[in-house]
Amino acid sequence: MLHILTHDILPVFSMLALGFLLGRLGKINREEAAAVNRVAFLVLQPALILPLIARVDFGAFQLGALGVYALCQAGTFLLALMVARKVFGREPVEAWLLAMATVFVNSLLYIWPISFLIYGEAAALPITAIVAWDSAVSFAFFIITTDLMSNRGASAAQSLRRVGSNPVLGAILLGAAVNLAGLAVPEPVLTAMHFAGAGAAPLTLFALGVILSGQRIVPDGTVIGISAIKLLVFPALVFTALQVVPLPGTWAQMFVLNAAGPSGAMAFALAMLHGVRTDAIAPVIIWTSVLSLISLAALA
Repeated sequence: MLHILTHDILPVFSMLALGFLLGRLGKINREEAAAVNRVAFLVLQPALILPLIARVDFGAFQLGALGVYALCQAGTFLLALMVARKVFGREPVEAWLLAMATVFVNSLLYIWPISFLIYGEAAALPITAIVAWDSAVSFAFFIITTDLMSNRGASAAQSLRRVGSNPVLGAILLGAAVNLAGLAVPEPVLTAMHFAGAGAAPLTLFALGVILSGQRIVPDGTVIGISAIKLLVFPALVFTALQVVPLPGTWAQMFVLNAAGPSGAMAFALAMLHGVRTDAIAPVIIWTSVLSLISLAALA
């Protein structure tokens, strides 16, 4: 457990911690970090996502397990949304993103590299399946719905143009089309995307750390409640639900490991992109990132 924590989990977490430290020391300011976050979100993440979706072997996935995981996501999301709105009185878009933070784990930028360090590519296939699901379906869903909720006064044509021009969503759709058509991505293109995509995780985590350093981190009721749903309710629900689905190898263990991971940076990135308040979303990401260190090491 200690070896996994020090050799596999903390090195990935260190980029967020470094950003937080440099932000607190005033070496990097919020505006600089926001610009880095925007570049990582709109340029580097598409380069990371497209080859993943284009080359993944969907036939190797345990679709029953993915279906159960998706149902657990839906149930947890609805619970968190109701709690954020009815119990803590948060505005609709903020409540939507807080609920997203309970089910959209930092799989692509955090759990995926950790699982590869620990188990290697073959053993990490379950995490790859979740990353593909969250990238192709969950993330696309939240990109579209958050955009529509944040621009209620826009016409249907304006909304369609804005959503259609999102490069992350474009990368997801293009990758899926290439995969389903059985096409091969040219090697020079793959090389360029791998070169660019390698910077997506560290830059996003670093920028997030800088931005979070300027936030109030003392948890209030909203932060405690949403973090508890993320770290306790969601993994417990996934663990319980998967007991009725027979799975080979490490599939069940990896699904629970992923569910126990910290809240994804994407909820924060979408909040920044659409001007949604982040005084609750940011601490949720901080506390779930810190508190999940021990649980991830134990589950791994």
